[in-house]
Amino acid sequence: MKITSPDLDSDSNSSEKPNLLSLRVIIFARCAASETAFYHVSTPISLQKFLEFTVTQRSIILRILPILLLTPILIGCPNTPQNGGEDGKTDTTKSATTNVLPDPAGMPEFNAQSAYDYVAKQVSFGTREPNSPGAKKAIAYFLEELGKLADTVYPQKFTHTGYSGAVLNLTNIVARFNPEAKVRILLCAHWDSRPRADMEQDESKQKQAIPAANDGASGAGVLLEIARILKETPQGVGVDIVLFDGEDYGDSDIDDTAQYFLGAKYFSSNLPPGTKPAFGILLDMVGDKEAEFAMEGNSLDFAYPVVVKLWKAASHLQLPAFKHERGGVISDDHIPLNKVAGIPTIDIIDIDLVGHNTLNPRRKYWHTLGDTMDNIGASTLGQVGKLLVYTIYKLIPDEMNQQQPA
Repeated sequence: MKITSPDLDSDSNSSEKPNLLSLRVIIFARCAASETAFYHVSTPISLQKFLEFTVTQRSIILRILPILLLTPILIGCPNTPQNGGEDGKTDTTKSATTNVLPDPAGMPEFNAQSAYDYVAKQVSFGTREPNSPGAKKAIAYFLEELGKLADTVYPQKFTHTGYSGAVLNLTNIVARFNPEAKVRILLCAHWDSRPRADMEQDESKQKQAIPAANDGASGAGVLLEIARILKETPQGVGVDIVLFDGEDYGDSDIDDTAQYFLGAKYFSSNLPPGTKPAFGILLDMVGDKEAEFAMEGNSLDFAYPVVVKLWKAASHLQLPAFKHERGGVISDDHIPLNKVAGIPTIDIIDIDLVGHNTLNPRRKYWHTLGDTMDNIGASTLGQVGKLLVYTIYKLIPDEMNQQQPA
């Protein structure tokens, strides 16, 4: 991934528009007569139409909309005469069903230790850069494990000409659960290792591939545990899990992001047949013991409702790694998913690791040989996994129920 993003105002190459689940925009507003609260707001612009605008247009709308919504007349604040009955009393029946997140009770448990073990297993194969023995072992492992769990699993193989004419044999892993479902989501992560440790201070080590415990294996480990849960506890939502190859091959000093995100670019141009996912969640560097997940900038621009809904859910679940603040802007696998595939996709990423933009000396291991299991915390993996389980088993069914005619 890369901190400086490419031009996001250019038109998408996709001729097909996003297929959204209609997750409603959540606006954070303070009313004069009430405590701070979240409100679901129905706007005259559909989310699909909203996502057709350029990033600049969306940014303008999002700056204006909260200002307008601060007017109680427009949003109907609790305990104000505008909202309802005699003597200014408010009918809270409807807001109680639409503004309160569903109770997490009864959802499957995410096994954080199992996710940790999945991460460790990948690291045990050695570095997993393109064409390496470790990569071949990882591909075989993913296909075997997901073959036991998913309804459909297959390798999406392709080649790419890399630096100095090198032919890279790359493989995305695609696993589908409940493939006939008409409401689907995409969960994804990259699994490859960076082929060069270019952030090492010792130049003699900079050409070595990194272990990629966090920047590679962590996201895949979480998704393997999610796959186990989906197998054991079937539900009505369709889930596509995709593990991308070739995310971290590029060298921005040579050609910016041209040779990054290779697997995501290929997948975005070669989507599986059938219903397109309503939205996507990308996991990248989600395993550090002291991870902090701010709301990434490109994610907010491309899929604002999804970001806000999930971070609100993280607060509801009391997941301290998720910070309710806007983070930096990152180029990652979610860029082609948004721009080419037309799937509104967010990036859950520990963004301060990128470029060693952290004050914690232990956390300065991005793109170095120090990206090892020593930095991985089962607790962090557990927080990310719990949010995904809640999204699949609680949030989406709740949204679907609210869309049913009365």
